[in-house]
Amino acid sequence: MMVTKIEEIDGKYIATLEGEMDTAAAEEAEQVLRPLYNSSGKDVVIECSGLDYIASSGLRILILILKGAKANGSKVTLKHVNDDIMNVFKLTGFTTLFDFE
Repeated sequence: MMVTKIEEIDGKYIATLEGEMDTAAAEEAEQVLRPLYNSSGKDVVIECSGLDYIASSGLRILILILKGAKANGSKVTLKHVNDDIMNVFKLTGFTTLFDFE
């Protein structure tokens, strides 16, 4: 079960990802996260403390969010990424693309 939501707080978009973003869940998550593909100049924070797994389809969504944000001069920050997912990010080179907190 995957839970995905977006809030606008203090002029930033806060996306919360919880659960396992496998291929099936990524399709649903993409519908929720699609507005972030054009962040309209607002920074995007992706809260990952509840994210337990991410498939390549989930990684693709994060890249699309990043491309849209950079095109608008915004930045994307991933917060509270657990060690397992951070290892995936290291293997895929994502650690050089995103800001982490």
